[in-house]
Amino acid sequence: MKLTMRLGPRSYDIILRRGALGRVGQLVNLDRSVLVVTDTGVPQQYLATVLAQCAHGVPVVLEQGEGTKSFATIEYLCATMLEHGFSRADAVLALGGGVVGDAAGFAAACYMRGIDFINCPTTSLAQVDSSIGGKTAVNLAGTKNIVGAFYQPRLVVADPDTLSTLPPRHVSNGLAEAVKAGLIGDAALFELFEKGDIEQNMEEILYRSLMVKKTIVEQDEHEHGCRAALNFGHTIGHAIEASRGLARHQLFHGECVALGTLPMLESRALRTRVRAVYKALGLPVRIRYDGDEIYSHLVHDKKAASGTITLVKVKQAGSYRLEKTPLHELRAMIGEGIG
Repeated sequence: MKLTMRLGPRSYDIILRRGALGRVGQLVNLDRSVLVVTDTGVPQQYLATVLAQCAHGVPVVLEQGEGTKSFATIEYLCATMLEHGFSRADAVLALGGGVVGDAAGFAAACYMRGIDFINCPTTSLAQVDSSIGGKTAVNLAGTKNIVGAFYQPRLVVADPDTLSTLPPRHVSNGLAEAVKAGLIGDAALFELFEKGDIEQNMEEILYRSLMVKKTIVEQDEHEHGCRAALNFGHTIGHAIEASRGLARHQLFHGECVALGTLPMLESRALRTRVRAVYKALGLPVRIRYDGDEIYSHLVHDKKAASGTITLVKVKQAGSYRLEKTPLHELRAMIGEGIG
């Protein structure tokens, strides 16, 4: 399947096809210097598959984990390109999940004020969400994604076969973003999760999730309006993810987003349905936390401005509304836990 993100001169194709990782060189020019950025969590055979298609591939294997999204990593990637004589005609290729995509994309945006960026997501989270849309970022001082750039890829190649090497928890972590997509923009997608048979419907789930995000990004590339809907679950979710007090839980990004969606559901009936889907996927539905700590992270959220924050609320699957909320009202809303 092929989708096209239509953004004028920044348009690009999204290839969703089994076996596509072995054909990246047929889809985009790899006959140049290519910085292939991956991490220790990505199977080595995937890196070998990509490098075999590159005339002048320079591999960089980062440490797996959110800690990699730092200025030190961006400096290292740019210094590596400089050392190997990369020019504006060359490219950066991300091979991995959202952390790799964020770091590699941001480095591509910075080096020589921008060189080609190719994204080859290998996780469910990246394939349903983070690989498209052009958001790249690093974390700073405990705040997630606070420094970054909008920088669209030249091409996205999502190969569902790469999901076969993921542990079940990692697959479910990514599918939380697909549930989110269904809740804000595709009731039929949400119903697929209620019916079960996730593996059998995986390609349709990936496709429908990408369609939801593609449609929104095409209307609002730089998040001045409706693109804020994609933050559904992320406001509280990011605060949970950043909480040092919750570090012992070792929650993944998608698991935090799943928790963050629950207080934003305005229908008790829908909340019951969503909880059932989360439980079936093995995602958490309750957590206790220090409300003051969570609130302190919300105050520094990049979506907060002039004492307010835009919340995304859902009353029925497939539609949403945006609500500007004073920050001080959030403290009562988040309480001391969810569920």
